Order: sequence, then C-alpha cells, then structure tokens
Amino acid sequence: MAPLRKLSIVGYGAGDAANNLAFTTATMFLLLYYTDVAGIGAAAAGTLLLVVRVFDAFADVLAGRIVDKTYHKKLGKFRPFIMFGSVPLLLLSVATFSIPQIGESGMLIWAYVSYTLLGLAYSFVNIPFGSLAGAMTQSSSERAKLASARTIGAVAVGSFLGIFIAPLMKGGENLQPLFTTLTIIFAVVGTGLYMFTVFTTKERVVREVPKVTLKQSLGTLKGNKPLLLLCISSFLFLTGQLAVGSIQIYYFRDVLHSLPLYAVMSIVQIVMTFGLAAMLPRLVAKFGKKRNYLAAAALMAVGGLVVFLAPASMVWLAFTGVLVSQLGVLLLSMVVWALEADTVEYGEWNTGVRSEGITYALFSFTRKTGQAVGGALAAYALAWGGYVSGGVAQSDHAILGIRAGAGLLPMVFSILALVIMLAYPLTDAKHKEIVHEITARRAVRLDAALAERDAQDKQQGPADPDSTGPEKPGTD
Repeated sequence: MAPLRKLSIVGYGAGDAANNLAFTTATMFLLLYYTDVAGIGAAAAGTLLLVVRVFDAFADVLAGRIVDKTYHKKLGKFRPFIMFGSVPLLLLSVATFSIPQIGESGMLIWAYVSYTLLGLAYSFVNIPFGSLAGAMTQSSSERAKLASARTIGAVAVGSFLGIFIAPLMKGGENLQPLFTTLTIIFAVVGTGLYMFTVFTTKERVVREVPKVTLKQSLGTLKGNKPLLLLCISSFLFLTGQLAVGSIQIYYFRDVLHSLPLYAVMSIVQIVMTFGLAAMLPRLVAKFGKKRNYLAAAALMAVGGLVVFLAPASMVWLAFTGVLVSQLGVLLLSMVVWALEADTVEYGEWNTGVRSEGITYALFSFTRKTGQAVGGALAAYALAWGGYVSGGVAQSDHAILGIRAGAGLLPMVFSILALVIMLAYPLTDAKHKEIVHEITARRAVRLDAALAERDAQDKQQGPADPDSTGPEKPGTD
C-alpha cells in the first residue's frame, strides 16, 4: 500500500485538534469551572463526572455499533459522522460551560444534562475519527505518523489552553464570560478543522463486509487477547492521567503558588511533542510499540512520585517531576493509537470480518471509564482534603489531597498499567505476519470468485448469435 499523502496526515491531526477543543477544555477546566465558577461542591462535582463519564463509555459502544452497520458510498464508513456530528458537539461544549444562575438544584441539573449530551455527541464523532486511522493504512510506520499527527493536534490545543487560558484562573468570580467566549470561538474554529479532516482523508483499506452485523461485531472481539489487555491497561493509565489532568492546575496554583509555570509546562510540552513525533517512527522501528508503551508508563510513575514527595519550596524539583510525567503521557498517547489499530487486524485475522467501529468503541469504553474514575478520584481528593473554593489559602490537609491527586494517583495507576501490558502478546513482527496473511486470504478469495464466474460463463455456453451478434450472410 502506497504511503499516505502528507495532506492526509495533517488533515487527520486537524481532526484531533478539533476533538480536543471540546475534550481537553473539559479535562483541564471543567472541575475548576464547577467548583469555582458554578459553585458546585467538590464531592458533588466528582460524582457528576463519574456518573456522566461512565454513561459516555456506554455511549461509545452504542456509537461503535451504529458505525459498524453504516456505510456511505462516497464518504465511506466514518467521515459522514464527523461531517454531520461536529457542529452539535461543539455547540454542546458552549452549553456545558454556560450554566445559568437558576438556583442550586437547577444549576446541577443543567450541569448533568449538558455534560451528558456533550459526551454523547463526542462519542458519535470521536469513535468514527479514531476508527478512521485503521482504515487509512495498514502500515505500522504510517500508523505511527497518524498517531503522531493526532497527538500534535491534541497537544497544540492543550498548550494553547495552558499558555494563554490557565494563567487567568486566579479566581472564579469573573470567569463565566471567559468560558462562554472561549467555547463559542472554539465552535467556529473546530467546525473548520473537522471539515478539513473530512475532505483530506480517505479510507484505503479493503473492506469485504461494508455493513457488519451485531453477530459479526461481537465475533471479532471474541478471543482478541491483545485488545482485552490493551483495554485494561489503558483504563488504568487513563485513571491516573485524568486524575492529574483534572487537578494539576490546583497543584500549580495552591501547592507551588506558581500558576505561571502552567504556561511554561505547556510550552515545554509543545517542544516534547514535536520531538517525539519526529522520533516515534524510529523508536517504533527499533524498540517496537509495546516497549515504548512500557517506557511511557514508567516515566509517568517516576514523575508522579516526584510530584507527590517534592517540597513546595523546591519548585524546580516538583516541576521536573511534572515534566517527566508529561513526557510519559505524550509518548503513550502517541503509541497507543497505533496499538489499537493493530488489534483490528488481529480480530480480522481471527474471524475474516473487519470491524473498526466496535473495536475502537470497546477500547474507548475502557478509556472513558478510566477518565470517569480518574476525574472523580481527583475531585474526591479535593473533598477529602477539605478544599475551599474562592482563591483562599488552603489547609495542610487540603494541600495533601491535591498532592495525592497530582502525584500519588498517577504513580499507582501507571504502575498497574505497566504490569498488565507486560502480558501483551501482539508484537510488531507478529502483526506484520497477520497483515500478510490477511492480504493473501483476500487474494485467494478473489481468485476463487473469478474462477467461479468463469465456470458459470462456460456453463451458460456461447451467446445466441441471432440476439447478440450480426446476422450471418446467406440466411433469411
């Protein structure tokens, strides 16, 4: 299969930038928005995040099933969902960060409904987007490029938020206009980015079964050990990652008293992202995707330990721990998407049916549950410590709760993710063999189909000359 066009790779990365205009904004600021702007208690906010994100996980499975049984002749299987689902998704992001002053109960209901609908809309855009990579190419190196591109898109958005928006989070009293304006701008920009993805990408992998039945979808998951282990490990890693992602701004502001460092971290993150993106194809070629995943989990664990133990007076040490942890997150975020795409071929190799939708949906389901648990644990850590909103000085116990969320939780869960991934059986060499065998099977089936057609043509005999050919001379 020919290499992907550079424009297609850039277009795919633009799609994840658009995704993260909604997703990363919620990951970084939604807990803060609930506690400091909307005035929702930390424990209530944690329960909200847990309940809604678990619902989102089940929405991913529903979306994956619908994607599997849908096919458009011109746009393919995945791009129609991105085209028509993007505007509702981005408008719901505006609603999520625009809770009106309608009383405590009314505001909590608005928060539940708006965030639930946002998650549902995100499922019907992100599942097709994530599945698209596996349909664009089967090459490990090309998939590594796509994984790098989507990570660059995501980090570009996260860095913008960290550099320009996070330093403004000094107090929650006057932040509502900022969040409303920001999400409206993101709705306009995100729509343009999604359309760029739709019109620059293309599904190139052969699909013998365009519309997959429920039985076929479930069959591709049965016995897919690599997918199962990847899902469990990702659940654990995402639990730690979302805990630190949700509480990190509190760590810089209330523990280190160095909120401007959040912007510095985001700038460094950009440099690390582009460096890793350039190196990833070579890292994968030399060490394989699994070893890179394990190294990333180890980096996050080490960084989390430093963050938890570093004294507030040693800001440089704490900041080093943050950067080490972020390096692990970035590396794993790049390589995990290539690993997920490989499990699609494993399922096809087992069953003969290619079903990216349900495979990605199951993977996303476990990631969403990890995000739910991680975000909730971060909020519960704040509540356990006795966090007080409004920019006031926090107690020692509240500081301990923030430290636990920012350092201890990611350390523990990344170690568990590493242990599970040690048993992952699908090496890059094995994947290459599987792709080769799938291609050979397709060739055999094609030859058999052509032979069957030729045999049918022979049985029918030569066509009637009086009906199909010119009239013979000398006949009436």
